[in-house]
Amino acid sequence: MPGLLSLPTLCHFLLPWAFAILHKALGDAAPHPGPHYLLPPIHEVIHSHRGATATLPCVLGTPPPSYKVRWSKVEPGELRETLILITNGLHARGYGPLGGRARMRRGHRLDASLVIEGVRLEDEGRYRCELINGIEDESVALTLRLEGVVFPYQPSRGRYQFNYYEAKQACEEQDGRLATYAQLYQAWTEGLDWCNAGWLLEGSVRYPVLTARAPCGGRGRPGIRSYGPRDRKRDRYDAFCFTSVTAGHVFFVPGRLTLSEAHAACRRRGATVAKVGHLYAAWKFSGLDQCDGGWLADGSVRFPITSPRPRCGGLPDPGVRSFGFPRAQQAAFGTYCYSE
Repeated sequence: MPGLLSLPTLCHFLLPWAFAILHKALGDAAPHPGPHYLLPPIHEVIHSHRGATATLPCVLGTPPPSYKVRWSKVEPGELRETLILITNGLHARGYGPLGGRARMRRGHRLDASLVIEGVRLEDEGRYRCELINGIEDESVALTLRLEGVVFPYQPSRGRYQFNYYEAKQACEEQDGRLATYAQLYQAWTEGLDWCNAGWLLEGSVRYPVLTARAPCGGRGRPGIRSYGPRDRKRDRYDAFCFTSVTAGHVFFVPGRLTLSEAHAACRRRGATVAKVGHLYAAWKFSGLDQCDGGWLADGSVRFPITSPRPRCGGLPDPGVRSFGFPRAQQAAFGTYCYSE
């Protein structure tokens, strides 16, 4: 009949649309109809540490006639991206707090790689390099991963006292930040076994179990146990904090000191009483091993062990041992100081 499309013609028009819908349903990107300007990265995960300079590679195979490159950071758990920098290949403009420490590498005319100087704990995460040419935008994603250590944290008044925002603040006060799920998982593979649930950066509540036992979620398989997403304002748990290499060093001052005397002892040596994150970083990265309990800035008493032995906490694995939070007037401990 005149005006009707033949079956072959219908297939010609409908098949590409059908395949695109199928790819989307399967979670795969539909085939890109135009040229690919960005080269796929050789390494999608870039490893660094606090204080270092990190380079996130983004290279054009061939440039379109007119384009911009937009760098952004994907914020976990917040479903948003933070703009870092925009460049047209000749000039670049930074945005936000990270933009002041970020610049283009510009190793050659096709190089759109991002350089971050003075890497901070909050810089870890997923980044996107997006080429914008007004026709077919495309992007590559990379992950900046910091070498660090995860430590569980609770305040002096006992366990399960923090809502999400209080947990976030507590970690920052101890020279850390809330750990991500990936960081907690890495710590679990390295031996972290903890029976109290804690907040993570994404807003979930979890705890790592190496030795399954009845008081820790039952005798199932080892793993990361999850309470799932919780109300960030109402629900209360501990915190899992993450810290990395520090610029300074931690040292022990022996004695039988009160907490105020510990502060004075560190000041006389041009230092401050160490934070919990400082002690964990010194244990993890400097191999600090001291079989003496010492005051820390939050009022807790702890000591780091890299070579376990019977009279140093009695546990078979390395770690930072804790005496809890003694009375501040109790003159029974030395102190750990931090100096830059």
